[in-house]
Amino acid sequence: MSRYQCPECGYCYDEAAGEPHEGHPPGTRWEALPEDFVCPDCAVRAKADFVALPD
Repeated sequence: MSRYQCPECGYCYDEAAGEPHEGHPPGTRWEALPEDFVCPDCAVRAKADFVALPD
């Protein structure tokens, strides 16, 4: 499982945890998120802007 960080606010999407309140259960892979996914904390950055964090 990987983690991806918003460069604007620092929010981290963790595949293991998912984002249940956004409809993405634990275990949801980054690739499975919709292309129009935006940061749930700041809503400024789109999926393409997120940075993969080292394992």
